Amino acid sequence: MGVCPRRLTEFNVAGKEIREKRKLLVYGSCLAYEYPELLREYSEGRVDLAVCLEAEHFNVVALKLASMLARVDVEEVVVLTVDGSPHCVQLHHAVEEAKKVTGRSPRTRHLVIEEGKVVEVDEKAVKTARYLSRVQRLLDKSL
Repeated sequence: MGVCPRRLTEFNVAGKEIREKRKLLVYGSCLAYEYPELLREYSEGRVDLAVCLEAEHFNVVALKLASMLARVDVEEVVVLTVDGSPHCVQLHHAVEEAKKVTGRSPRTRHLVIEEGKVVEVDEKAVKTARYLSRVQRLLDKSL
């Protein structure tokens, strides 16, 4: 049994907890059930907010995140998802889009869970993954 997720889309963008902690953990909601121990670890000291991009539209999530960044001086955003999910990868892109739209640059960590282990992914990898032509060029160079 996992923890009960708090949904990003149902959370006040300038809520008291966000103003006080100024650190966010935005995570794929399935982690509450699949990896509750990792979720507890990365939630410590952060406002933890769940997102499922199978249920919520990318634009809604990105605007909600941008609204948070615009209203609160967020120090850190940690994104935690499973690796390989076409839906979860969008959450990493939504955070980068919110930063770009607002011009705010909180310290950002992109984390994915692969075979039960957390792997940190460079921001450049997230940005590159958005452009399939760039990924293709990288693959062509490695062959």
